[in-house]
Amino acid sequence: MPFMKFRNLFGSRIARTVDYRIEERTRGVLQDFEARIDELEHCTVDHRRRLAEADEKLAAALGDLQWIRGELDRMIPHVAAQEEQLETLREKLAMTPRADDAETYEARSLVEEIQRQHAQIRVRLAGMARYEERLSRLENAKLTPAQ
Repeated sequence: MPFMKFRNLFGSRIARTVDYRIEERTRGVLQDFEARIDELEHCTVDHRRRLAEADEKLAAALGDLQWIRGELDRMIPHVAAQEEQLETLREKLAMTPRADDAETYEARSLVEEIQRQHAQIRVRLAGMARYEERLSRLENAKLTPAQ
């Protein structure tokens, strides 16, 4: 019996020594893991915040894109009508007999005015198309993950 007591006492002493050494070695590793987990949690929170901001900006860009598309759809018939009017005027000028200088000057000024307005509309439509393309590229950039 005394041998059993000694064995239990000696065994528990060895177990405590081993436990202490294991705890001593793993304490630093566990602290490193805890620090890394905390860092990853902060990064996750930051990523969620940035993703929410990107979603808001994308929603705004999509709204702008839809508005631009509506405006473009609204303007296309007007441009087509002006092109038709311009072509009709060109045909009339080609078929019209010679006029005096005042009438010719007035007709030419009307044609030039129509051509000027037509050019302005083309410039505006080209600008809108570029803006729509930029918004589309922005949308595609937001939808694709960052490299």
